Amino acid sequence: MADLAAEGKKPEVLFWVGCAGSFDQRAQKVTVAFSKILNSLNINFAVLGKEESCTGDPARRAGNEFVFQMQAQQNIATLNMYEVATIVTTCPHCFNILKNEYPKIGLKDCQVLHHSQYLQQLLDDGKLQIEGGAFEGKTITYHDSCYLGRANEVYEAPRSILSELDATLQEMKDNKSKGMCCGAGGAQMFKEDENGDKRINTARTEQLLDTNASVVAANCPFCITMLQDGIKEKNKQNSVMVLDLSELIVQSNNL
Repeated sequence: MADLAAEGKKPEVLFWVGCAGSFDQRAQKVTVAFSKILNSLNINFAVLGKEESCTGDPARRAGNEFVFQMQAQQNIATLNMYEVATIVTTCPHCFNILKNEYPKIGLKDCQVLHHSQYLQQLLDDGKLQIEGGAFEGKTITYHDSCYLGRANEVYEAPRSILSELDATLQEMKDNKSKGMCCGAGGAQMFKEDENGDKRINTARTEQLLDTNASVVAANCPFCITMLQDGIKEKNKQNSVMVLDLSELIVQSNNL
């Protein structure tokens, strides 16, 4: 972003990578996959690089408002300085806080999209075409992440992408507005489990295994981690894959 600004240029899209997409090895694969899609379509996008800081979502969810405000104000100053018009992120937590909470504390007019929404727009505009043959005959189930689903009521965009694959979508018992948490949201990712009969991701994994799907489509780095852990716990890691929507597209289109 800084390099473009120095040339007096602005990108069409700012790709907000997020902490997981930057530092978590599994989530980095999603970052690469989404970037491949953007590059294949010749979309002019940029990243903040070292100027991007954590949105402060985990701090606010954990109750540390002071740390959240420090991180948020730093990011808001950067985004306003570059006069960013459109932000796209692969993380629902980043999406939710940038879209719904940052404008209340100073972020200027800016469109914020989750990558599932942006990919749907590209499909609707005819810019993106999904071949889908890589998943022909397979059964796919879809996990609604809390911050994309219940918090922002984005249900159809991911499913419209999945409908382009030559596969069968088998919904889990709890889906859409009744979708079940993976167990990581609300800063739970960073603390020990509380006492209970069963881990949340174990319960959700049992629901996805009941669908007999060989692929679980997800849209959140936290969800991917929790679902993969649940699948390993059930010793199903050799027969069930957890893939982000962008990874499904990359495999389908051989990017």
